[in-house]
Parts: sequence; structure tokens; C-alpha cells
Amino acid sequence: MCLSVPSKVVEIQAGEMATVETMGVRRQVSLALMPETVELGDYVLIHVGFAMNKIDEADALQSLALYQEMIALMDAPHASN
Repeated sequence: MCLSVPSKVVEIQAGEMATVETMGVRRQVSLALMPETVELGDYVLIHVGFAMNKIDEADALQSLALYQEMIALMDAPHASN
């Protein structure tokens, strides 16, 4: 199973490469496998270093909010029984 977190395109370089930001972390990804044009501000889903498809901004933001909630729950101290 693959869990893909929406990533925002913050820079596009020549040669089908882009910089994306995922929950505060930036990294380089390839746009070579994208079936459509990617623009600054688009949200994409990444698999092994390749942007695979775009995701609607509203859906991306909702997913990111859920991931943040899961992280907060995992970081919270567990209540004793």
C-alpha cells in the first residue's frame, strides 16, 4: 500500500523537474510522467520521486489537515487506564 501526501509545487525548473513542499519539507521531483501541465501552486501526488497526477486544492488541503491531525494524535501522550 502506498500513502501519498499532497505536495505543493513551489518551483519549476527546466528539464521536467520541480521543487515541491510537503508539510514543510521541500524536495525535488520529476514531472516527466505527468499527463498534464503542472503550474506553480498546483498540488500533486508523488510516487518514488515522480509527480504522478494533480489533486484539487480543496481536496489537498483537506487531506493535509487530516494528516496533521493524525500526527498530533500520535505525538500526544496516551491516557493511562
